[in-house]
Amino acid sequence: MTRVFLVDDHEIVRRGVAQLLDREHDLEVVGEAGTVVQALARIEATRPDVAVLDMRLPDGDGIDLCRELRSRHPELACLILTAYDDDQAAMSAVLAGAAGYVLKNVRGTTIVEDVRKVAAGRSLIDRSIATRVSQQATSDEHDDPRFSALNLRERQVLALIADGLTNRQIGEQLGLAEKTVKNYVSGLLSKLGFERRTQAAVYQMERRAHGDD
Repeated sequence: MTRVFLVDDHEIVRRGVAQLLDREHDLEVVGEAGTVVQALARIEATRPDVAVLDMRLPDGDGIDLCRELRSRHPELACLILTAYDDDQAAMSAVLAGAAGYVLKNVRGTTIVEDVRKVAAGRSLIDRSIATRVSQQATSDEHDDPRFSALNLRERQVLALIADGLTNRQIGEQLGLAEKTVKNYVSGLLSKLGFERRTQAAVYQMERRAHGDD
């Protein structure tokens, strides 16, 4: 029996996925959570085999939650739920240590099979994406130490700041709450040693001009 934990701030989504999984003789939903804080505590208590994590949560996001869970429980397989099917979603999942990502609009049978696959130790990440992430990580070792200190989300936010987007627009682009984006902005400014986002924007544009990003 594969034990599954669901994390999504929309109860109707959790209920729908739970009903799909509970119909299967080899899958059992052992817990649910609607926030990062709840998930960390409840997963610690229930010790599932697979965690299905929504990309966007009220107090954070599935990527950072996945990274924290994998740090605490290396044996836990994580699937990221996302509304976007693109390289960025896949690369985010790889960097967080996820076994894959699942589109919210896929058929229920797909989610069921994906849960089974990652529970069996298989990765759903395209090999070319994984290779690209590895190459990026290698190049980052020789990068500006300030930039290297930024996590994936902070780098994404920095790039969008340089594109001139507001916090609200960045949130819409990355599927994050505006308050969460604000926290990421504060964090990256602190790590880069800047006080204003305009300084961060100039810094990122200079990186691009030198071909660093």
